[in-house]
Amino acid sequence: MERSHRPDMRLEPWSDDDGLALLRQLNTPEMTEHLGGPETEEKLADRHRRYLGLDGRGAMFRITLDGEVAGSIGFWETTWQGEQVWETGWGVLPAFQGRGVAAEAARLVTGRARAAGVHAHLHAFPATDHGASNAVCRKAGFTLRGEAMIEYPKGNWHACNDWRITLTTD
Repeated sequence: MERSHRPDMRLEPWSDDDGLALLRQLNTPEMTEHLGGPETEEKLADRHRRYLGLDGRGAMFRITLDGEVAGSIGFWETTWQGEQVWETGWGVLPAFQGRGVAAEAARLVTGRARAAGVHAHLHAFPATDHGASNAVCRKAGFTLRGEAMIEYPKGNWHACNDWRITLTTD
């Protein structure tokens, strides 16, 4: 009898050792199509420093699958419609896409945001035309709240979906 192999997925803390290298891998035209396009090396270095310095205002992670780096995911504080909430976002390297990696990582990061015990909700804001990221939200248990306009990056407004998951039982 053949046994199925369930991949070992982990969220590893963002590190100075390889975080910038991962950002560079995720910074391609295909991977940033719905995020305003690739960033400059200077902006990548700034993003990396921000990820390292979240200090309780969120956390960033490398997604690993059977020990291989598959992408990144995290959560950070933001104000949405007058409420302090967590926001999440992810990027899965092309070799790992289509295998449920992002949805499982989103479930895992939801647990981390819940354990932080700071905010009642975790939001994701994928572009309305980004079918794969909207499917991730649905598969990870988020509820679609409707469309919104988001400014990202600064000066670039685009239509997105507001997905939310409640972290508290109150």
